[in-house]
Amino acid sequence: MLVNGRADACVSALDRGLLYGDGLFETIRFTRGAAPLWTRHMRRLGEGCARLGMPPPETVQLADEARRVLAGADDAVVRITLTRGQGERGYAPPASPRTTRIVAAHPVPAIPADWYRHGIRVRSCGLRLAPQPHLAGIKHLNRLEQVLARAEWSDVDVVEGLMFDHGDHLISATAANVFGVQDGALVTPALDRCGVAGVLRAELLQAFPQAVVKAIERDEAMRMDEIFVCSSVRGVLPVREWDGLVLRIGDAARAAQAHWRSLGFAGDEA
Repeated sequence: MLVNGRADACVSALDRGLLYGDGLFETIRFTRGAAPLWTRHMRRLGEGCARLGMPPPETVQLADEARRVLAGADDAVVRITLTRGQGERGYAPPASPRTTRIVAAHPVPAIPADWYRHGIRVRSCGLRLAPQPHLAGIKHLNRLEQVLARAEWSDVDVVEGLMFDHGDHLISATAANVFGVQDGALVTPALDRCGVAGVLRAELLQAFPQAVVKAIERDEAMRMDEIFVCSSVRGVLPVREWDGLVLRIGDAARAAQAHWRSLGFAGDEA
């Protein structure tokens, strides 16, 4: 782990990221020493900085620090955390912030091949996502909604929870985006009011330009022919069961998995 480029540094207890969640993060999967979605991660980080009024990081510097924390590992997950740094007490941000930059490497989480082949079980979360268009799409540090939603279950056979907004529209999973097939069309929820616009979601929307981004009500989602979730760390996971509803694993999920593999990622054995 590096803090502002130093292995021996630490984060101040007065850092605004700790005090207020004032910052952003990216979780980037490296495979065979490369990060196929790096450019998309940097683009989203830059957009997040613009939204929050923070100075953008030097992407060349971040790439160098990512290589340093990887220490030669071929497969790992690198988390980049960027905060507004320290400031005077209170919510008002400093006029000239000195950002705190944290770059850390972690092992790739164990993902059973069976999840890719035969799908996963998911459940509906009771917690609803609150609308905030100014923050929608970016990966800011305040993840309390996801933390509380993930605390709703302890069944190890349930891999993910689907989250809805206060209008009962499907938004995402706790740590993934959602795609489905509705009347033969590939669809994914609109994220203009809440939710995180994942980099793999963006990659799949480009790869499958026929996909439709739209508001999806719960009853629509429950009538879908197939559903899959996707994230830049786990890839594409088909959903085989949702709250007892059995779903088929169809061509859309398999095509998305094939595209994931074409990017160079390992671990998808479908």
